[in-house]
Amino acid sequence: MAKVPTIRIDKLLSSMGYGSRKDIARIARAGGITLDTAALLDVTKRIPITPDLPLHMTIYGEALDPLAPMVILMNKPVGMTCSHSDGGALVYDLLPKRWRLRDPRISTVGRLDKQTSGLLLLTDDGDLLHHATSPKRRVKKTYRVRLARPLKGTEGDLFASGRMMLENEDKPLAPAELEVVSTTEALLSITEGRYHQVRRMFAATGNHVVELHRESLGGLKLPDNLASGEWRLLSEVESASVFQ
Repeated sequence: MAKVPTIRIDKLLSSMGYGSRKDIARIARAGGITLDTAALLDVTKRIPITPDLPLHMTIYGEALDPLAPMVILMNKPVGMTCSHSDGGALVYDLLPKRWRLRDPRISTVGRLDKQTSGLLLLTDDGDLLHHATSPKRRVKKTYRVRLARPLKGTEGDLFASGRMMLENEDKPLAPAELEVVSTTEALLSITEGRYHQVRRMFAATGNHVVELHRESLGGLKLPDNLASGEWRLLSEVESASVFQ
């Protein structure tokens, strides 16, 4: 039977963004930490790292945050940037403030540009982040596109050809699937993540993307009941659906 790993309480809570180890010790002395309803004063104590630990520990009466690794599904609003350091509104601002201090750090799985909305994953799981963004995996991403001008009717064949070249690039795009919704609206599924790829694809046909919204990533779809700016944690099964 595998041995359950243990960790010092102050190290664990510090890595989760609750403060420095000195901060954690002060919280404990003030009676702010409980384990199984009993006040926990000795934060140098080692405890087993188990998935149900958040059910047993509270900080100032609130349940402990989820342990790493975790995966967050967000409905990204327009106007927010997928960055840790750019000026203006950041997608990380929508999460609890202390989560910005977690180690390992939470990062977006790929990026949506500032004017693109929809399904965005954030995670502290390095393996998931690597596999979901690896070109070799060819994870399908589906976007709902609203256009400034009517479709010509030739875009679907061009995008699916595997021969389309973007300006200033020397490698053709992988085949993409276009589903026409109306004369100025379509669903586009791609398996790459080149810089502003969807916008550049339509620009190459003489059109302009007015609105861009990502609806799915692999087998994971954005829920209808997740409003813009809202987020929720994913289960392991839901996270795995990205690769289906």
